[in-house]
Amino acid sequence: MAAILLVEDDPLVRRGLELALSRLGHDVSTAPTGEDGLAAYRSSAPDLVVLDLMLPGVDGFEVCRQIRAAGGTPVIMLTARDDDFDVVGGLAAGADDYVVKPARPSVLDARIRAVLRRTAGTNEGVRAHGELRIDTSGLTVSLRGEQVPLTPTELRLLLTLTRAPGRVFGREQLLQEVWEHDYLGDSRLVDNCVQRLRAKIEANTTAPRYVQTVRGFGYRFGPL
Repeated sequence: MAAILLVEDDPLVRRGLELALSRLGHDVSTAPTGEDGLAAYRSSAPDLVVLDLMLPGVDGFEVCRQIRAAGGTPVIMLTARDDDFDVVGGLAAGADDYVVKPARPSVLDARIRAVLRRTAGTNEGVRAHGELRIDTSGLTVSLRGEQVPLTPTELRLLLTLTRAPGRVFGREQLLQEVWEHDYLGDSRLVDNCVQRLRAKIEANTTAPRYVQTVRGFGYRFGPL
């Protein structure tokens, strides 16, 4: 059972998803506004947040940014439109995944469980790559001796790429391995996560040392 915080201003949608996710085995708490959602997040420390973007007052983008700044709690955003403004904006704010409304409970449940599985460790020890150290047992990353705070999705992406340094991973392959589902060519999840990861571990994001782009194919780690 996972503790889920659902932040949704539409009372019918909120109640429907609360009941459905509860029947699917989750412990669901709800909030109707961004302000209430942040207060509930700080007081309850949920395992995952399901967040509507179009909230009154403090919108979902700002709520997501504040949750991300506070720690690594995964966020799945609910968006009314499958377009670049909502999806890219939400991913840039730090969301781990998205579901387009109307959200089918079975689909949302599958995404929740996939995101939570990404926090599982691999118990391999420490991977050292130059000044970058990845503790795959403790699930921590450090750069030049300083800990780097990564979200679960960023960490899962880094673990996947460093599993085989020099190997090129296509975007579709990364969608399947990191996000555990296929978006039929939607590469925005991968590209935005790569950008956020680079901002945290690269000295120069325009000439990355670690997470490199192979134009027309995908991404690779190194070679160093």
